[in-house]
Amino acid sequence: MRIELATVAGSADRPNEDWAATALPASGQGGTLILLDGVTPPQGDDGCVHSVPWFTARLGGSLIELSDSRRDLTLQGILAESIRRTADAHRPQCDLSHVRTPQATVVMARWDEQAIEHLVLSDSVLLFEAPDGTVRPLLDDRLNRLPPGSLADEAIADATARNKEGGFFTAAADPSVAARAVTGRTPLGRVRALAAMTDGAARWTEMFHEGDWADCLGVLRKEGAQGLIDRVRALEDADTERVHLRRSKTHDDATAVYAVL
Repeated sequence: MRIELATVAGSADRPNEDWAATALPASGQGGTLILLDGVTPPQGDDGCVHSVPWFTARLGGSLIELSDSRRDLTLQGILAESIRRTADAHRPQCDLSHVRTPQATVVMARWDEQAIEHLVLSDSVLLFEAPDGTVRPLLDDRLNRLPPGSLADEAIADATARNKEGGFFTAAADPSVAARAVTGRTPLGRVRALAAMTDGAARWTEMFHEGDWADCLGVLRKEGAQGLIDRVRALEDADTERVHLRRSKTHDDATAVYAVL
């Protein structure tokens, strides 16, 4: 088994809000992968005295601990309990009902000798590669299915779509959101490698259209996680006319994890 992880902040002036970790049990059988992309709040009050990295570190820490130690729980159950734990850690000081209370996208994968479980919430990416080289993207595509104009600006998105029925969902302070995640279970023999990416790394396919998901996984296999992020950064720097970037920030936090089972 080989696992590689790389992360690069979008700006030297801001902390990296992504969080990722992997764990392998002492028995040497199976493993866990967790990837979070913290949601950067707009300038102003978000009802919380804590930073997004504070939130992702605590949520991610609980996810990795429970995924490895509580094999009796489903990934949805683990996500719900981890959201509850994290909310309880700052409920006394913060307004957790605020629409921009710290939150994150979530990717989880956990495998043993028989199968690999997965969970995806919001727009980070999980890819499974089959023994024949076929790549299957496991995505939560709710953002792509929103009515036109739903993301025209942050105020509209917050009022009409963020963590709302018919909109899209992130892990914030409500444990029930775990039931909204995309989940599944695949026989381990059908997966020889997997990859997880925050949207900052997935720009290679999603924004710049340099190749499909199979091509993207091919870059990870040949050049590694850092190689993919380096390619994204080069594309961002070259887009001086903002043909692809448009209203997006030039550089986003970018994290990629690649695991060969």
